[in-house]
Amino acid sequence: MAAWSSPPSLRHLLLLRPRLPLSPTCLAGSFSRRHIHSRCRLFSSAASSSTLTHGDAASTHGDADGVVDVNPPRGTRDFPPEDMRLRTWLFDQFREVSRLMAFEEVDFPVLESEALFIRKAGEEITQQLYNFEDKGGRRVVLRPEITPSLARLVIKQGKSVSLPLKWFTIGQCWRYERMTRGRRREHYQWNMDIFGVPKVRAEAELLHAIVLLFQRLGITSSDVGIRVSSRKVLQAVLTMYSIPEHLFTEVCVIVDKLGKMTREEIEKELISTGLSSEAVHGIIDVLSLKSLSKLEEVLGSGVEAVADLKKLFSFAEQYGYADWICFDASVVRGLAYYTGIVFEAFDREGKLRAICGGGRYDRLLSTFGSEDIPACGFGFGDAVIVELLKEKGLLPDMSRQIDDIVFPLDEELEGAASSIASSLRKKGRSVDLVEDKRLKWVFKHAERINASRLILVGNSEWERGMVRVKILSTREEFEVKAGELE
Repeated sequence: MAAWSSPPSLRHLLLLRPRLPLSPTCLAGSFSRRHIHSRCRLFSSAASSSTLTHGDAASTHGDADGVVDVNPPRGTRDFPPEDMRLRTWLFDQFREVSRLMAFEEVDFPVLESEALFIRKAGEEITQQLYNFEDKGGRRVVLRPEITPSLARLVIKQGKSVSLPLKWFTIGQCWRYERMTRGRRREHYQWNMDIFGVPKVRAEAELLHAIVLLFQRLGITSSDVGIRVSSRKVLQAVLTMYSIPEHLFTEVCVIVDKLGKMTREEIEKELISTGLSSEAVHGIIDVLSLKSLSKLEEVLGSGVEAVADLKKLFSFAEQYGYADWICFDASVVRGLAYYTGIVFEAFDREGKLRAICGGGRYDRLLSTFGSEDIPACGFGFGDAVIVELLKEKGLLPDMSRQIDDIVFPLDEELEGAASSIASSLRKKGRSVDLVEDKRLKWVFKHAERINASRLILVGNSEWERGMVRVKILSTREEFEVKAGELE
């Protein structure tokens, strides 16, 4: 990091107004009046003697003037304390639901082998990778999703683990894509996955977890719904029209755009794959169905997709979340590895993109050269749910909260204050030890951080082994023996 030779006053000004485009000429003070930008005048007196040390231009990532852009890269986020408190709270909700569902937590590197994510052609995600060659000549990628990493770990663990596996993780994902509300180029994602359960009981459990989370956040079934379908529906339709198996993945990717593109545009893309007009119209007609009974009329009751869906909706009644889910044949999900039940949660007002989504992927492991294990899971991002909570006025109060402030009234009592702070921290209390401030500032600081108590260490009290305690919510004030503070 480059060293600054400018006086503190200038440095503080730069920190306060980091985006002002100050040129090296302006900072050095060797400028003429006709070249001064109006914003540069703010710093002219303080900057007159300042210079940038040698190498600053090479060590910064900023504009041509050498000024660092303090904003994070486009599409990414900083997490200052107030945002970090919200993120921690949300992640705690993810973890608590996972605990209630008896899932174990796992984690993986955010940097993965590129081969994990480029095995399926046609997926939109393959065009959004942050991929590059590392210094060892290996092709790597910042993971765009978590499921392939999970599959890799399952393969690596092999027979050392017994099935079924119920794992969850909370990890960061990266996609270079167009940004909209609730969509960034990086996000954190809660994944829950079950390996080794071939029946739709696994999907029913996952949907229960999602509903549990919504309920814990104060969201109701009138706010959010979960659309459910099956990839086997589309497979049955393709079979009806004798469409070759190798076109299945490509058709899935195209029809996943239903609702995002016009019907005419979807039909044009499907015809370009070589499908007949009759088949295209048949596919879109079936995928427009919103009734499971209507689907059964079209495909017949003996079709596996219908049987799976009817069983899932029966489970939903038994779990008590039937009012949260609805059948929608257009849900196919854009990832090629899904093989059965698929689902996605949506806000009923239609203001946001999908809140979460997932499904069954029984044949993913074989694409990595391993024996397949039946599996299903979902990904639940952090961005859209926060937007929804804002929309519904359900965000909790994320104000900072501290148990105690310890403040020595004299310099010679700093050691005593340190001892008191240490003792309280060992007892599990959060303590802010404040020194070299006026008492008026300390009271304002206590209010800012919502401190419960102010503990004053004064000479007269300390000589008697006492400290003065002020309960800030009630303004009650009393003395207590320093060794008896709790």
